[in-house]
Amino acid sequence: MCDSVKDFPKNYSVEAVKKRQLHHILVNDNHGILYCYIPKVACTTWKRFMLILRHGEPYRDPMSFKRVHANPKLKFLRGNSRNEFKAKLKHYRKFLFVRDPFVRLISAYRNKLQRYDKPFYEKFGRLLLKKYANQSNPAKTKAEVLASGVFPSFHNFIQYLIDPKTRKPLDEHWRPMYQLCYPCLIKYDFIGHQETLSEDAKHFLRILKLDNDIKLPHAYINVTTKDVVSAWFKPVPIEDRKKLYQIYEMDFKLFGYPKPVELLES
Repeated sequence: MCDSVKDFPKNYSVEAVKKRQLHHILVNDNHGILYCYIPKVACTTWKRFMLILRHGEPYRDPMSFKRVHANPKLKFLRGNSRNEFKAKLKHYRKFLFVRDPFVRLISAYRNKLQRYDKPFYEKFGRLLLKKYANQSNPAKTKAEVLASGVFPSFHNFIQYLIDPKTRKPLDEHWRPMYQLCYPCLIKYDFIGHQETLSEDAKHFLRILKLDNDIKLPHAYINVTTKDVVSAWFKPVPIEDRKKLYQIYEMDFKLFGYPKPVELLES
C-alpha cells in the first residue's frame, strides 16, 4: 500500500509508533482486536461493535448502547504500557474503515458547520465567517444564529483547510485519514470502505467468526454520485480545489480512491 506513494515512510515498524499516533485506536483484549476509528466513516457503528465485544456473551443488541462516542467502556490502546501496545500492535488483528476523502469532507461540513452545532460554531463557525465571509461580528448565541440563518459556506470551509495559517493538526472530523490511523506505520489486516460498508462488514464478521452472533445496524452508506460532489465543489475555484487535493492526496492514493480529475481540471 505505501510502496505506491512516493516519498512516504515505508517503515511498518512497531518501534516507530508513538503514543500520539494511537489516539484513535480502540482495543478489545478478549478477541485480540484493534480498531482505528475515523470520524465520518461509520465510526458509530464500529464503536458499538467494540462495546458489544467488551460486554461479552451473550452479545447485546448494538442499538442498546445509547452512549457511544464518550462511553467510558471503550478501551484505548494508548492506555497500555509501551511494551503492551507494542505486543498488541504486532499480534492483534487490526482494522479500519475509510471513505472517499472529498465526500468525507462534504459529510463533515454538513454535519458540523452547515447547521448549528454549539461547540463547532463557537470554535470554527464564527472564525470562518469573520475570516473568509466578511462578517465582522457574526451572531454569537444560538437564538441569534438561528434567526440570522448565516453559516459558513462550503467554500469558506475549503478556504480554511487550505489556508497556510490554519493551525495543524486539523480537527479529527476533517483531518486526513492517514494522519489518524498511520497505515504506513501500522500494518492493518483489514481495511473496509464506506462505499461498500454492508458487504465489507459482513465479510469482516465472517473472518472473526462472529457473523452468526452479531448483527450490526444498517449505517448510512455513501451513495454520493460524482454529479453531487461536482455540485458541492462548483463554487470552489479550481486553484483552491487543487490545493485541497494536495492536502488529501495521501488518502486518495493509500486507500485506493481515484484522483478526482473532473474536479481538478478546468
